[in-house]
Amino acid sequence: MSNIEKRKDKAESAEDSAAVNAPKVKFTIYIFPETMKTIDSLFKNDNCASKTEFIEKAVRFYCGYLLQNKPELIDYLAPQIGTITDGIVKGSEQRLARAIFKLAVEVGVQSHVLAAISRYNETDLFKLRSMVTEEVRRINGIINFENSVRFQRREE
Repeated sequence: MSNIEKRKDKAESAEDSAAVNAPKVKFTIYIFPETMKTIDSLFKNDNCASKTEFIEKAVRFYCGYLLQNKPELIDYLAPQIGTITDGIVKGSEQRLARAIFKLAVEVGVQSHVLAAISRYNETDLFKLRSMVTEEVRRINGIINFENSVRFQRREE
């Protein structure tokens, strides 16, 4: 088998970005050096394994732009919307996880400080937890320190 046939076989068995076996078409492309510099600097930032993959994605993107008023747009938009939504959800999830961790640390510190200075017995703690659980449900989790201080001073 000649080298040309071997390369043709490899091209035919290569997987495209959608993980579907499909032959690729090889052709010559002429671009300006500035465009090539841009591709060189950006293709890895776009998580592309090669410049070819980057150019393929760019062409598909531009084709989608040109087809924006045509029924074929759904083939272009569906994966784009999924990718964008996935990125937004993952970013939000990471920010929320960090915020919850920081809150848990602060609540832990406050719990230890309060436990060191308070004289509550088990029954009082159970009643307090029950009261606060109901309060948080009632106010939908929006806790106001000033209201808590007023409530505690009213009890004294």
